[in-house]
Amino acid sequence: MTKHTNNLSRALFENTSIAIATAVLGLMAGFFWTYSFNVNLAMLQVDGPTYATVQSLFNRNVRHAAFFALFFGGAVLPLLATAINGRHWRTPAFWLLLAAALLYAFGIVAFTREVTLPLNAYTESWAPDKLPSDWAQTRAQWNAANTTRVWTACSAFALSLGALVLRAIFI
Repeated sequence: MTKHTNNLSRALFENTSIAIATAVLGLMAGFFWTYSFNVNLAMLQVDGPTYATVQSLFNRNVRHAAFFALFFGGAVLPLLATAINGRHWRTPAFWLLLAAALLYAFGIVAFTREVTLPLNAYTESWAPDKLPSDWAQTRAQWNAANTTRVWTACSAFALSLGALVLRAIFI
């Protein structure tokens, strides 16, 4: 192989790592967006017992390997792509990618652990026929938390997409 071929192969590997990270961030942004602007709006129209039942079902049924792979992949893959692209640390693309990785890791994964999961656990503890007096307030808190995740995930996706575009322009 020639030096030129090696450089092209390396650039392809580096850019592919950014593309995969960007795709996963885009999928997660779409997941949170769809939930907030479709499911949450529909759930605002149901009564308390229906909300308690359906929200608990959503929470339990999202716990599967594909979701976990994408959810945690949104933190791991951009960090891995950042490491793979470490030799470009002086470029804006590198810093956009690192910002996307950190934003997702803290703004989605840590935020979910600290805010959303406790609300999920609380909601899942409800008996639909004996709702707590704060059930509507809890629903509003959960919806607000998910809206925060929408904008955070969309921002991480945009940052990663920016890194990918810059790398494509300035190979």
